Amino acid sequence: MTATAEGKSAVGTGHVRLEGLDKVTGAAVYAGEVHFDGLVHGCLVLSTVARGRIRSVDAAPVLAMPGVLDVWHHGNAPRLNTDFVGMLGPTDPLLGLFQNDRVPHAGWPVALVVAETPEQAREAADSLAVDYEAEPHDVEFTAGRPEAYTPGGTPVGTVETSKGDVEAGLAASAVVVEAEYTTPEEYHNSMEPHAATARWEGGRLELVDSNQGTPMVAGDIAQLFSLDPESVRVRAEHVGGAFGNKGTRPHQVAAVMAATALRRPVRVALTRRQLFSVVGYRPATAQRVRLGADPDGRLRVLDHLALNQTSTTSEYVEASASPGRTLYDADAHRTSHRLLRLDVPTPTFMRAPGEAPGSFALESALDELAEKCGVDPIELRLRNEPEAGPLSGLPFSSRNLRACFEEGARRFGWAGRDPRPGVRREGRWLVGTGTAAATFPSGAAPSTAAVTAEADGSFTVGVNASDIGTGARTAMALVAAEALGVDTDAVRVRIADSDLGPAMIAGGSMGTRSWAWAVSAAARELRERLVPGAPVPAEGVTARSDTGEAIGALPQKERYSFASQFAEVAVDPATGEVRVRRMLGTFAAGRIVNPLTARSQLLGGMVWGISMALHEEGARDRASGGIVGGDLAGYHVAANADVPAIEAHWVDDPDPDDPVGIKGIGEIGIVGAAAAIANAVWHATGVRHRHLPIRPDRVLTAGQEAAKA
Repeated sequence: MTATAEGKSAVGTGHVRLEGLDKVTGAAVYAGEVHFDGLVHGCLVLSTVARGRIRSVDAAPVLAMPGVLDVWHHGNAPRLNTDFVGMLGPTDPLLGLFQNDRVPHAGWPVALVVAETPEQAREAADSLAVDYEAEPHDVEFTAGRPEAYTPGGTPVGTVETSKGDVEAGLAASAVVVEAEYTTPEEYHNSMEPHAATARWEGGRLELVDSNQGTPMVAGDIAQLFSLDPESVRVRAEHVGGAFGNKGTRPHQVAAVMAATALRRPVRVALTRRQLFSVVGYRPATAQRVRLGADPDGRLRVLDHLALNQTSTTSEYVEASASPGRTLYDADAHRTSHRLLRLDVPTPTFMRAPGEAPGSFALESALDELAEKCGVDPIELRLRNEPEAGPLSGLPFSSRNLRACFEEGARRFGWAGRDPRPGVRREGRWLVGTGTAAATFPSGAAPSTAAVTAEADGSFTVGVNASDIGTGARTAMALVAAEALGVDTDAVRVRIADSDLGPAMIAGGSMGTRSWAWAVSAAARELRERLVPGAPVPAEGVTARSDTGEAIGALPQKERYSFASQFAEVAVDPATGEVRVRRMLGTFAAGRIVNPLTARSQLLGGMVWGISMALHEEGARDRASGGIVGGDLAGYHVAANADVPAIEAHWVDDPDPDDPVGIKGIGEIGIVGAAAAIANAVWHATGVRHRHLPIRPDRVLTAGQEAAKA
């Protein structure tokens, strides 16, 4: 053990991932790879109708197939307890696996086949005959439908906010922008598909899983199966991406159901196609933005109404109107959300839920306002910088959006930009640049951690963090090393095991901040207990922390990260092709724990912004109610050839109320990115695109319509 040099900080120094070598050499074991003696395999059977009921399940022929052990469906499945509220709210009826004969959408789980091998299970599942009584279904999402309604609440904030008189403000405004923006269904498609392996061992249920929070999944499973919480252990040591949809899902319930009945380890892994039906997605949105301003672009009115689809079984609010509550002030300020129930799967959180589609609409509208006012888009945004929370009146913990724009503009080369659209041409390409602001909440949730001084001079950190590809292990090692005053190499980290105790899930850009708070508190306490120079006993010395009381005492402030996004695009008016040539983001997102992995997170979000702006689009077949192209051949995400040179930078922005200074970076990288690209396409062509993705056919059609006008 070597103490860190005086004044040297482990936090803020680039460090390779602690588990990086295991991952690149194949030594890291994922949920779909773990082996237990006697392991068997399950495959879910999904409905082929979009609404109706199951008349019958003919399991006999399947049970006679080679290797098949059993088939579960609504006629023989054990009863589950679905009447409880979990970490993320009321239980999704989707988890009530095989509890009745109803089918609320295409792709609803109707049966589980378990066999000795995954191939046998899948063949049998494909052969299972299920007879349905189909009913008329409705999957058409459009704005203006009279069935849309205002929900009662949402776990991510208030549904509606309002101050001032919007209509009077618009009437008194010299410049008005009113437009509708739409975004389609979008799908997470993490590299590692969902998989869970369940077994009973020594009277305890163990679930090796791929998830964003083992305490959440362990709690849900215990409730669903009416088990003592202490008898359930969930591990998720390595996770190959998540982005919001790796919570408790049907495959985990199915694995536990079968393992309990067979008393053998059971693995249920979802196929790529099944991911489009049973693990959630970002819902389609239709957003109306109305802005009223003085001639110089100072806002009098900000009115943002957001509509999204949800299922007939659960309410999910995509809080798309939320960015305006933080970014801009106006005398009349209104944001509201509405839902439209359809016969579709229930949406869920997806990277920057609400802020990603919401920023596209709001920041496109701000660009339209800048055009009408003849004001530079950056200057217009800075003229509308609030001194306090636009609706709450609370002070900001820190707000460095101005610094993001100033530094971003300098690095991007914004100065001297010709504001006129459609004038810059390079051969067959029209070239343009665009920008957008970004924000995302910065929060912390109570978590526990333990730090042990070992007799050999090393330290062991135990915290129930989930590393979904973000580098959480490494970040916690850096935080502990700094708090202990030792080299990072002296720290070992244990994560992602429900036996480690309660902790925040990896979500909401709150994971690193919440875990680091607990780890630093435990490390400081341990350091105070150790006597310099005295030997550590063989059993070690352990200090534990619980941050609930400290986090509950935080002063009320507006706590957000901020960013500026810049993009340059080239558009071929003859083919409609849009190419993003370069992107640059500058972020004010608290103290950066590990610059190496942080930059990767921010770049990944910006790449997703390219994907959102130009490629990703889930479409539903009205006749079947199912998703069209539900695989990576039919649903295109940005690939290497789509990704240009991207830069991510940050400005100094530590949170003064956080013991480490962290805010959170996991989601802000995507916020505003699609808007910056859309605004650049307008600057290149002079044609505004308010509907994502900006496909070649839409570019061609819009260009033809503009030429006629």
